[in-house]
This record gives sequence, structure tokens and C-alpha cells, in this order.
Amino acid sequence: MPSEPTEPNADLDDLGYAEAVEELEEILAELDGDDVDVDLLAERVTRAADLVQLCRRRLDAARVEVTRIVADLETVAPLATPDDPDAPGEGDGLFATEA
Repeated sequence: MPSEPTEPNADLDDLGYAEAVEELEEILAELDGDDVDVDLLAERVTRAADLVQLCRRRLDAARVEVTRIVADLETVAPLATPDDPDAPGEGDGLFATEA
């Protein structure tokens, strides 16, 4: 059952990504149906466009954050392995102990 029509820009900042996608799917189902209320058509299309923009902004923000996290991880020195004697080992770095 479709949700009640919402003001085109109401509460967008309060919506999470999953909620926005769910509402967008409801609107698309309404618009795809045979009993589209022509009086509400422009309002629903406007709301759908706003939801798409919100989802794109959230995805872009997530991509930037993931890229930053991965870049930060790449700056961390790898752990020593038996096959790589030049990699920092147990006695190197922050937790080095003197023998």
C-alpha cells in the first residue's frame, strides 16, 4: 500500500538511505499503476526526484569516506611475514621491545 503523499522536500534530511529507497519504490509503484491520481502526479514526481538526489548524495558521501579509509589503511606498514624478511617485524615499530 502506498504511503500518504508527502510534501516534496519535507523531512529529506531525516531520511536514511534505505528509507529513501523504500519511499522511492512506493512512488514508482504508484506511478506505474493504472489508477495514478493526475492531480498528485507532479508532486509525486518531484518527491521522487528529490529522493533520487538524496540517495546520490548519500552514495557519494559513502564513496568518499570508504576511499579515505582505504587510503588510510594503505599508509599503515604491512606486518612481517616469513617470506618477507624486509617487512617490519615484531621488534619494529610502536611496540618494539629491547632484547
